[in-house]
Amino acid sequence: MTRLMLGRTLERICKAVLLLCLVHFVIMMILYFDVYSQRFDQIFSRFNNGRNASRSGHHYYYNLSRPNATFASYLATADQLLPSVRPEGNHTPPTTKPIPPCPEIPPGLVGRLLIEFASQMTMERVQKENPNVTEGGKYTPPDCRAKQKVAIIIPFRHRDNHLKYWLHYLHPILRRQKIDYAIYIITQLGEDTFNRAKLLNVGYTEALKDAEYDCFIFSDVDLIPMDDRNLYHCYDQPRHFAIAMDKFGFRLPYAGYFGGVSGLSKKQFLKINGFPNEYWGWGGEDDDIYNRITLNGMKVVRPDVRIGRYRMIKHERDKHNEPNPQRFNKIQNTKNTMKRDGISTLTYRVLQFKKYPLYTNISVEIGKPPPRPFRG
Repeated sequence: MTRLMLGRTLERICKAVLLLCLVHFVIMMILYFDVYSQRFDQIFSRFNNGRNASRSGHHYYYNLSRPNATFASYLATADQLLPSVRPEGNHTPPTTKPIPPCPEIPPGLVGRLLIEFASQMTMERVQKENPNVTEGGKYTPPDCRAKQKVAIIIPFRHRDNHLKYWLHYLHPILRRQKIDYAIYIITQLGEDTFNRAKLLNVGYTEALKDAEYDCFIFSDVDLIPMDDRNLYHCYDQPRHFAIAMDKFGFRLPYAGYFGGVSGLSKKQFLKINGFPNEYWGWGGEDDDIYNRITLNGMKVVRPDVRIGRYRMIKHERDKHNEPNPQRFNKIQNTKNTMKRDGISTLTYRVLQFKKYPLYTNISVEIGKPPPRPFRG
């Protein structure tokens, strides 16, 4: 009796489970056909729209003979090719993400660098090393917005080998520093006495004709920084970068020294009337510039001596760049001469303005030095 009752109970349970499965199956089929009926309605309505469009001159072609093509892939293609009705309204164009400002301390800096001049250097090698530098020796950081646009100005004559090393080292340094920069080589034509400061005035003037700069770095072509933390941009006060050269035993030779590599903003440069034009030959112009800065209420700022180290490419003194015997008298009269001798009285003539892959060359005539007073 007990076994009979147990058997009937199991039979009822099995029937109930089968009934639930049947109900579940029916519900799933209803939902399945409902969804796909909507899908086919959409496809056929679009197909009809495509036929109407073809009658008006628009044709759509479907390739069902491709290898591994399926009806599902055809449907996907139809969704892409057939026109769809979109609601009218104002469409907002996609917005590009603004470029962030460059960090004060770029993360890619290396620090102390090994600088050597024994290996042979060519312009072709330097160009291959710097593919992101554009014509004219220009570079803009692609991933951030530099706070200044910097013109680097080099007075130049007969130093082609030095220039190769300078470009070889400085382009990578400046790119790691995230500097938006361009390099201008100001070449003094002829064999008259060299005038460094006047060439720097020319570089300032011509660079501003080429682009809008707000910072100017003035550098000799034979000086290479030994630390890329010595950032080549302008500061609140005029900046002296090359404070510890190897030829001076990596020490500042004297407190008023402002030679080698320096930087001034456009405002600072104009405040001192630029650089003097009357220092022909070697020496004196950097001291005159230092005097102009202090006489106009500014002060020279410098990096830490461990960061402001430089190596100089050894060379003999250039011909027609002998020491200027009048430099000491001129330095003592800066206060009287700086208003009438500077960027406001600059005269020169450009004979060539040419952009090369790694720099811009500006060849100029700047005149001749006045005859020296006769000493009887």
